[in-house]
Order: sequence, then C-alpha cells, then structure tokens
Amino acid sequence: MSRTLLLTGPALADDAMRLADQHAIRVIPTTPYLPEHELEAIIRAEQPDAIIVRQGSLTRAMIDASNALKVVAKHGVGYNTIDIQAAADRGIPVSVAVGANAQSVAEHAFALMFSVARQTALLDARMREGHWDKATANGMELAGKTLGLVGLGSIGAILMDLVAPLRMKVKVYDPYLRQLPVRDHVEREEDFDRLLADSDIISLHCPLTDTNRNLIGAQQLERMRSGAILINTARGELVDTDALVLALSERRIGGAGLDTFHPEPPPADSPLWGLPTLVATPHIGANTSEARDRVGLVALQQILDAWDGKALDPRCVVNRHLIDN
Repeated sequence: MSRTLLLTGPALADDAMRLADQHAIRVIPTTPYLPEHELEAIIRAEQPDAIIVRQGSLTRAMIDASNALKVVAKHGVGYNTIDIQAAADRGIPVSVAVGANAQSVAEHAFALMFSVARQTALLDARMREGHWDKATANGMELAGKTLGLVGLGSIGAILMDLVAPLRMKVKVYDPYLRQLPVRDHVEREEDFDRLLADSDIISLHCPLTDTNRNLIGAQQLERMRSGAILINTARGELVDTDALVLALSERRIGGAGLDTFHPEPPPADSPLWGLPTLVATPHIGANTSEARDRVGLVALQQILDAWDGKALDPRCVVNRHLIDN
C-alpha cells in the first residue's frame, strides 16, 4: 500500500529519499516557510499519512486538514513550531530525532565562540570593503576561559568535550540533569545568576518551554561579565532580542553568536544587523551533510515504525504525556 509523506521544506537527503522509494512512499516536498493558509491547503489536498516538519510551523488547522495523518516527525529536535497538543488530541505522536544532529550543532556553537572572540565575520567583511585593520583589531583567547552551559543534553555534552583541549573550565546549569558526567574540567552550578556572573561565555542548549521564554533578558545580561559572549544555537525565543540589542549597542557584553532568532527569519530592518559584535547565521547549526543524512533517516524510520504499529522510543515522542492523558 502506497503512503504519502509531506515535507514542510525541501526533499530529504539522498539516503532517506532512497529509503522512502524502497517503501513506495510518495514524498511531497514544499517551499520552505509557506504562508500558513497555503500549506494548509496543500495538506488538505494531498491528505498525507505523515508529515516531516523541516521549516516553518505545523498548526492545529494543518494537522486537522489531513484525515489520514498518523504521525508527525521533526527533522531535528526543536518542536516548538509544532502544535503537539493538537496532534495529541487525535492520538498522533510527534517524534524528534534525538541526538542525530548533536555533533553538528555543537561544532557550530564552538565555531561561533571562535568567530565572536576573534571578530572573524566583521574583519572578513571589512577586508572585502578594502580595509586593513591589523593595527586596531583585538580579540580574546578562549584558552583557560570559563564556559557556562545552560542545558546538558546531547549537544551540550559534546561541546563540553570539544573545549577540553583549550583547558576551558565548564560550568553546567541544568535543573533536570540527573547526573553530571565525570570530567576534571566540568562542575555543576545550581545558581543561574552565579553562572552568568562567573562565565566568560554563556552557551544555550536547552529546549524552549512555557517557563523559559526570554531566559536571557535585560537582568541576565546585566549580570554577565563585561566582555562575556552569548551563544544561542537552541531557540530564538530564549533570548529577549531587544534587551540583547541594547546590551551589545552599549558594549555591556563582549559579543554574541546567534544561529536562532525570533521571529525566523528576522526582518531585513532588524537592529541586529547594525551590531558589529554580533555574528549571525541562519539557523544552520545542523546543516551538514552528515547530520542531514542521520536526521532524515531517523525521522523516516520513526514514521515507518509508527505506520507498522511499533512502539517508538519514549524519549523521542514529545507529546507522549499528552496522548497518555
């Protein structure tokens, strides 16, 4: 029996597309970030048996538009753009590809740390404009600095090890962490404010919840060291953009590296673009060939398992508690 899989975004990586072909799955890619009414109309017309969310949102209206829908998979791990309650109301599991893109995102966070600390993006742009800032450019070494990790899931755990050769000290703030991995350079910090005050770099690696929107706001930025760097490869809503713009404009912190924003994409006239100490990338932390291969295969296999009536790994079903209730 042929089934239909709709993607909110472009086609999956080649290995995943071949697996779909082997199972006679009709795959329907769509234009990224379509207006909601257009994507809803496509879903209503195509009646997909499954949806993989790549870019943009999946609303209640979209979920309800397909009577055939049995499972939703996220092409990654961030599910804040999916109405998981709407899916649960129909008994539809929403799965995420836990750990499949962690290495790529951790490496990107590390790269942003270097880029902000050494002003590489700014200096590259300046050179292309004909400037030679050898006499005035001044960066910061990462060696021996303190990295404050907010959240120690798969991504944070990899980054924790990536910085070890630089003799960086790592402080971990994660209220949900059961056991801290044993490392000589790693310690747990129970007080969030103290983490902010004692770290040279703060890197966010926690999921977005109803309680942590604007986790980094004006008060938190005030508590950070004057030369500190903020890195966000998690979710844009974790950071109060207006407060960050003000802190960077007034040089109250050293800089920021952002891969996620609210909204996405940010408007062309955003005040972020006038900040020389900001390094920005368009939510591409997971965009490597290796991660795309892994994530596409994991998401598709979760869909195949759900269609076959197999139990999905509970860690990967983000609305399981809603369905059970």
